[in-house]
Amino acid sequence: MSTGLRQLARRALRRAPALTVSEADGLRSLHVGGDAIQSAMRLDDPFGLALDYTRCMMAFLLFQPQPRDVLMIGLGGGSLAKFVYHRLTRTRVRAIECDARVVQAARDYFALPEDDARLAVEVGDGAQALAPQCCDVLMVDGFEDEAQAPGLASQDFYDAAYLALRSPGILVVNFMNDDPALDRRLRSLERAFGGAVLALPALGDPNILVFALRGAPAQLSWRRLRARAALLERRLGLPFARYLNALKRMNPHTEDALRIVPAGGAPR
Repeated sequence: MSTGLRQLARRALRRAPALTVSEADGLRSLHVGGDAIQSAMRLDDPFGLALDYTRCMMAFLLFQPQPRDVLMIGLGGGSLAKFVYHRLTRTRVRAIECDARVVQAARDYFALPEDDARLAVEVGDGAQALAPQCCDVLMVDGFEDEAQAPGLASQDFYDAAYLALRSPGILVVNFMNDDPALDRRLRSLERAFGGAVLALPALGDPNILVFALRGAPAQLSWRRLRARAALLERRLGLPFARYLNALKRMNPHTEDALRIVPAGGAPR
């Protein structure tokens, strides 16, 4: 390596946020650029979901229960990638992470499996990974400490996310509930998805999970959703019935159905 390249590499390392792994009370956590927990794993259950908000993100299965391809932007310790890989055995998982150190940490400390026919982990720009109709589910969980990465929260990104989904498809985005730009970002999502946007407060964490749907019906009956929630709860051990109750509290609905597209909306 030339002297100039070595100097560039050293400057890049100085700019990179600190990455640390901590462990307490049987929980191993990943921190990037601060004290905030970016990912966590229970040592006695390495393929489970240790954090409440990651469990809530799996509520997408209420709307798309049989995804063929899940694209994840933001890897962290790989909790969601591992869970989908191990529990949805007919689903392919592709995860894009911008920091090679995070990928290495996920493999060294968080039991992330090596790539195979159903799992691919790449280092790169998640926004650049979007291609027309490349996935059934797109999960976005990209943060710089406690702030959402700006490139994953623009109108252009949400428009590209819509095009990246097959129909029916669903975009899942993790937000912090105190994000001052949350309302503006929700409006951007509604423009991209013709209003077909639902919000779910995490049951225990300070997060808001947002689900934007492509090719969804204008509404789904509670009877159908409760039946699906019961099946998923038995299969995966997650509290899908509680997710339905939280969706009901936060989104337009009638006695009989959850509104996917608000009255007068324009589904795409």
